[in-house]
Amino acid sequence: MKICFLLLSTLLVTVPAALEAAQPVVTNYDESKVPAYVLADPLVCSDGQRVDDTTLWRSKRRQEILNAFSENVYGRSPQLSTELRCEVVEADAKAFGGLATRQQVKIRLFPEPEAPQIDLLLFIPNGAQKPVPVILGPNYGNQGVHADPGIIPSRDTKTVRGEHASRWPMEMMLKRGYAVATFAAADIEQDKHGSGTFQKPDAWRLGVRGYALKKAGRAERADDEWGTIGAWAWGLSRVLDYLETEGALDAKKVAVVGHSRTGKTALWAAALDERFAIAISNNSGAGGAALARRIFGETVADSPEIWFCKNYRSFAKNEMALPVDQHQLIALIAPRPVYIASATEDLWADPRGEFLSGVHATPVYNLFGLPGLGVTEMPSADSPLGQTIGYHLRTGKHDITEYDWQQYLNFADRHFGYVPSGAK
Repeated sequence: MKICFLLLSTLLVTVPAALEAAQPVVTNYDESKVPAYVLADPLVCSDGQRVDDTTLWRSKRRQEILNAFSENVYGRSPQLSTELRCEVVEADAKAFGGLATRQQVKIRLFPEPEAPQIDLLLFIPNGAQKPVPVILGPNYGNQGVHADPGIIPSRDTKTVRGEHASRWPMEMMLKRGYAVATFAAADIEQDKHGSGTFQKPDAWRLGVRGYALKKAGRAERADDEWGTIGAWAWGLSRVLDYLETEGALDAKKVAVVGHSRTGKTALWAAALDERFAIAISNNSGAGGAALARRIFGETVADSPEIWFCKNYRSFAKNEMALPVDQHQLIALIAPRPVYIASATEDLWADPRGEFLSGVHATPVYNLFGLPGLGVTEMPSADSPLGQTIGYHLRTGKHDITEYDWQQYLNFADRHFGYVPSGAK
């Protein structure tokens, strides 16, 4: 394993001049071409002080790492004053043949009627003892998560009804006793990358970041200000604000989940907002769970600029100079459980790099007296493992499947101490 820990201060002055030569001309999918690299020890402060208790982690080291990610990767999220006004615009107590109550909730975030707002789709299992734990994640249009004709289509999305139903096995989650809360990421900000939105030019200006700039009297974001992922993460926290007001839900047992770019978002949301009880990252790759320094599959140069702060672009083909790497993002979630999942055919997301982030975040979990991942050898396909940090490598392509969800629900059951609905 081509890796060792190194003090961050040392790391920043030992970037080899030959680094450029180590960069692949094309996407690297060859393990033998992964360059030698070092990772900053998450338990050593920037001034060299060793973190040996959770008090020092919380008071100093965690904030150092969080600041470094904010400044150099996802961008700093501004303090926005919100005035949440929530209205249930549609409800059906007999959704899915009586399995669940469907609620569609308009969450107005700001006083201006034209300001961004969230159309939340919420399913609450009817048979489970209340309050119930919640699965929360963004989508590409509410109408895409299920063929249910009662779902009101999300604004500014073109997803076909039921298009992504395989990624949201609603009935299975509801039968397990979990509520499901989801909303279109485009409610917060449209994503010009991908098929889920209209891909309007400068579409981000129509969302919360554009709103924030107008309130600040500026036209352009600073180099260290939030990108789309930061905006989506902010939106997830606003939905959590609402979930805390819903008596049928246990807001202290909310698992935030995402696939691909929304998997990156789920991890960052959990790092920023410690109210999220569990974070689940499915095939999140670069800027998510995968180590940047491995330069395998997706790299900084490949990542859409709009997703991250402008400073992140300075590390394209210069990953060794990043002041943080993704194992530290996983560490920021400690002591809360986190699950990382990869797929055998999804080399773009670097499955080994995702696994290694869990390995190298484990010392922070150990600091809290928790086992973390508990292993150092990558498992074979379809062999879930881990403890406070969970991991599996699923056979197949870049996707989120029922198999993935089964592992996530098992993980959540264990950490929530939850007996699934219908279980003996």
